[in-house]
Amino acid sequence: MAKKSKTHYSGIGGQAVLEGVMMKNGDKYAVAVRKPDGEIDIQVEEYKGICADKKITKIPFIRGIFSFLDSLVLGMKVTMHSASFYEEDGEEPEKKIGNKSDDIMMGITVAVSVIIAVALFMVLPFLLSDLLGKVVRNASLIAIFEGLIRILIFVGYIAGISLMEDIKRLYRYHGAEHKCINCIERGRPLNVKNVMRSSRQHKRCGTSFLLFVVLVSVIVFFFIRVDNIALKIVIRLLLVPVIAGISYELIRLAGRSNNVLVQVISRPGLWLQKLTTKEPDEDMVKVAIASVESVFDWKAYLREEFGYTDENLPETEEAEP
Repeated sequence: MAKKSKTHYSGIGGQAVLEGVMMKNGDKYAVAVRKPDGEIDIQVEEYKGICADKKITKIPFIRGIFSFLDSLVLGMKVTMHSASFYEEDGEEPEKKIGNKSDDIMMGITVAVSVIIAVALFMVLPFLLSDLLGKVVRNASLIAIFEGLIRILIFVGYIAGISLMEDIKRLYRYHGAEHKCINCIERGRPLNVKNVMRSSRQHKRCGTSFLLFVVLVSVIVFFFIRVDNIALKIVIRLLLVPVIAGISYELIRLAGRSNNVLVQVISRPGLWLQKLTTKEPDEDMVKVAIASVESVFDWKAYLREEFGYTDENLPETEEAEP
């Protein structure tokens, strides 16, 4: 077995969807959804990204921008797919996930979501801190105040939506997703028992990435010292891709290193995941396992990374009948 100090990187990631889990490995992804009749529906597709196979998507700091946009597009697509099982008319979804009209609507939705997010987490804190500037002349103090407002709005938003019943259930599937990845990357055979005892916190989580975005923006914006309000807003908007690129490199490093400094900067994101993940039940874990096994050969991974043999790699005995 590998030493505990070594970081094992499987390369798989995913997200929770309505009554299910999406897992992605390279260009291939699977969406497993627990249908109203109790069966697990699994759809396997490919997604090469908005700039497929382009060299620009491999360049450090730039690749994070494309990764963020891809996660938004794919996330919206699989969320719409899972929701289609619970539409009031009860119609079964198409075998293929999405079509041209859906893609157009999804693109509009993603664009609107980005605009709202930027306005809420980037522009609003600046406008509120600017009010303080009318009574306080210390630019550094105002910049710190803006950063604190940004952090409070973000954490408050996360805490607020975590109180919603539907979101609580989504967060349980989020926990199942993390537990599956942690189970594999800790060198345990993927079955319900092992997944249930695995951690629901993971350093490569999207929650941690978003927190990095907020924290990095606080540092970057601290050094912006211009007097014109409109110019300040424009500069902040132009720096959003830069901040996303830096944050991506941090989250990427966190997933591949056990360095003490990396562990320290990862800690706030792991704490925040206590809000965005909840403990799943065994049925939820079975859905997550089904999604993993559709795109990832975990047995081959355990053989290569941890030295397992066929004799000590049992079948997934808890698999859905």
